[in-house]
Amino acid sequence: MTDIGLMAYFLGLVVVQKEEGIFVSQSSYVKDILERFKMESCNPVSTPVDNGIELRKSKVGTVDPTYFKSLVGSLRYLTCTRPDILYGVGLISRYIETPDQSHLNADKRILHYIKGTRNEGMFYTLSTNFNLVGYSDSDWGRDLDERKSTTGFLFFMGDTSFTWSSKK
Repeated sequence: MTDIGLMAYFLGLVVVQKEEGIFVSQSSYVKDILERFKMESCNPVSTPVDNGIELRKSKVGTVDPTYFKSLVGSLRYLTCTRPDILYGVGLISRYIETPDQSHLNADKRILHYIKGTRNEGMFYTLSTNFNLVGYSDSDWGRDLDERKSTTGFLFFMGDTSFTWSSKK
C-alpha cells in the first residue's frame, strides 16, 4: 500500500482540500461534456430550465435516441455535485424513450447553463453548527401527461448540504 497524499481527482470529481474546507467540483467533466456534444462555444444562460416550459410526451421521436440518452446520462452524472441542475435533468429524463426537438432544446438549455457555471461545485466546511435545515418544494401536478407532481428537497447540516433529491 502506498500513500500518495491527499485526494485531488476521482472519477471526474476534482477535490481541493484546504484549511477552510473541501471543495468538490466536476469542472473538467463539464468541459468534456461541452466538447463531446459540440457546445463549447455556446452562450451561457442564467437558469438551467426555461421559465414556464411545458414538455409533452411524443408518439414518435424526431431526435436520435442514442444521442439523447448519452446527453441525459452525462448530465445525470453531473448532478453528483450540482443540485442546481437536478430538476432540469429529472425533467428531460422522462422523455428518454421518444425524444423530440423540444426535449433536445431543454437538454441544450442545461448545457448553456453549465457553460456559465462550469466552476461551481460543493464546498464542505468545518463547522460547529449542527443545526439540521431542510427545504422542499413541489409543482403540484404540473406534469401535463400524467398529472403527477414533481417534488424536491435539500437538507443542510450547518452550512453544508448533504442530501438532495428531485423526483416525479
